Amino acid sequence: MKIIVMRHGEAAHEAGRDDLRPLTDKGRKQSIKMAEWVSTELPRLDRVLVSPFLRAQQTWEAIRSCLPEPALVEEIHDLVPYGRAETVTDYLRALNDDYILIISHLPLVGYIVNDLCANAVPPMFVTSGMAKVTLQEGKGHLDWLEGPHTLR
Repeated sequence: MKIIVMRHGEAAHEAGRDDLRPLTDKGRKQSIKMAEWVSTELPRLDRVLVSPFLRAQQTWEAIRSCLPEPALVEEIHDLVPYGRAETVTDYLRALNDDYILIISHLPLVGYIVNDLCANAVPPMFVTSGMAKVTLQEGKGHLDWLEGPHTLR
């Protein structure tokens, strides 16, 4: 299984509640840049798992046309900033998919990678940053971690 873990794009700071913070124009553009870059590694998308928070939903809406049409898109309530990584990774390990995209938040994205990859320190994700994890027989390997600033 190939899992792309993505942190949402840059979001505005001014909102009445954290879950209602919208993407900025910069966040939308950087997310699209990352999706266009990663699209070469995704011959298809079996499943997309997205946080219910507005900025994650808007990130998915911004990038969906750059990626293969997913077989299934799920809004996962455990993908919030302080959700339980173990709940998410247990779910991933139970799936029989080949290509999955996750769109979530700090610090959870780092904890998901850490829980999947036993020897990985939880990586720090920039906004719109992505990590690719290969999961085989329940064990993960961190293949790469990239952000809009690291792409050529």
